Amino acid sequence: MTSDEIKEQLKQVKYPGFSRDIVSFGLVCAATLEGGVAKVSLAITTNDPKVPRQLHGDVDRALRAIPGVTDTSIEIAVQAVKSAPTGGNLAGVAGAPKAIRHAIAIASGKGGVGKSTFAVNLACAFAQVLGEKQRPGRVGLLDCDIFGPSVPLMMGLQGRPQVEGDGPDAMLIPMERHGVKVMSMGFLVDDDTPVVWRGPMIMKTIQQFVQNVKWGELDVLVVDLPPGTGDAQLSLAQTLPLDGAVLVTTPQPAAANVARKGGLMFQKVNVPLLGVAENMSYFVDPAGVKHTLFGVGGGLITAERLATGLLGQVPLLPGIREGGDSGKPVVVTDPQGEAAKIFRAMAEKLLAQLERATARAAS
Repeated sequence: MTSDEIKEQLKQVKYPGFSRDIVSFGLVCAATLEGGVAKVSLAITTNDPKVPRQLHGDVDRALRAIPGVTDTSIEIAVQAVKSAPTGGNLAGVAGAPKAIRHAIAIASGKGGVGKSTFAVNLACAFAQVLGEKQRPGRVGLLDCDIFGPSVPLMMGLQGRPQVEGDGPDAMLIPMERHGVKVMSMGFLVDDDTPVVWRGPMIMKTIQQFVQNVKWGELDVLVVDLPPGTGDAQLSLAQTLPLDGAVLVTTPQPAAANVARKGGLMFQKVNVPLLGVAENMSYFVDPAGVKHTLFGVGGGLITAERLATGLLGQVPLLPGIREGGDSGKPVVVTDPQGEAAKIFRAMAEKLLAQLERATARAAS
C-alpha cells in the first residue's frame, strides 16, 4: 500500500471542531505501511491537550480499518501557540506582531449575512472610539477571505501595499483609510484573477498575513474570516491567539442555526465567544413602520444557545449597502445616524469586555 493510499484513508479523520480532514489541512507529514504496521506522523499547532489525544484515537481507528494492518505507530508533533506573560495575546508568538493588544475574529456560519460589511463598519467604529481616547491609528483590519476579498472595495482602497526590506525578513506595510490599517488578499491579486488554492497554501498565506505585516502598535486587530469552518479558520486559530470571536447572523433560522455551528467550532479550539451580532434585523419604511423582513429572534436565540450575549441588532438600511459599494462606510459618512450609533455601541461594549478579560488574566 502506498503513502497516497494511506492518506486517502486518513481523509476520514476530521480535525476536531472542523469539517475539513487532516490531509487537506496539510497536517500529515508521512504515512507508510511496513510489515503490517501503519506508521503515520502528524504536525499540529495547538494549546489544547485534548486535540492530539482525539486525533491519535481517530487516526488509529482509521488505520486499523485498512485490510492487512495489524498495528499502528502514530507520532504527533505538537507546537504550542505561544502567548506572552504580559500585554496582548500576540506578543511572544514567533514572527508575529509584538504590539497588538487585542485580536478578534468576525465570523459567520454561512455567507450572505453581511459579515464583511459588519467587520468594516465595526473596525471604523473602533477607530472612532479610540480616536476620542487620544489613541488614533491603533485599529487594524485583516481580510482573511482568501477567495472573495471584499474589504478593499468597502474601505475604498486600491493598489498594492509597499514592501519594507528584502528576502524572508521583508514586511508588507498595510494600507490605511478611515483611521484603520488594512491588509487583504485583494491587494495582492488582480480583480480578474481567481484564487484556486489547496489548504496548505491558504494556511501559509494566513500565517504570512499575521507574521509579515508591519501593523505597528494596535489596540484592536479585527479579522474578517470567510464563512464556514475551513482552512482559514484553522490557520488563524493555530497562528494567531485570538482574544475572542463575534458571530454575525441574520434573524431567520437558516442563518442562525448555521451560526451556532460556527460558534461551537470556536469553542472547540478554545476561542472565547464575545457575542452575537444580528444583521439586517429590521427595516423601517418612510412612514415609520417597522418590518421584520427576515424573521425575528435569530440572534438572541443563537446567543442563548451558545451561552453568550447579543451585542446588537443592525437594521437593514440603504446607507449601509451604499457605503460598502462606494468605499465610504456608513459609520464614517453618517456618524450620527442610527447605524453608526449601533456600531459604536458594540465597539464600546467589546472594548470593555476585552479590557475586563485582560485585567482578569493579569490578576
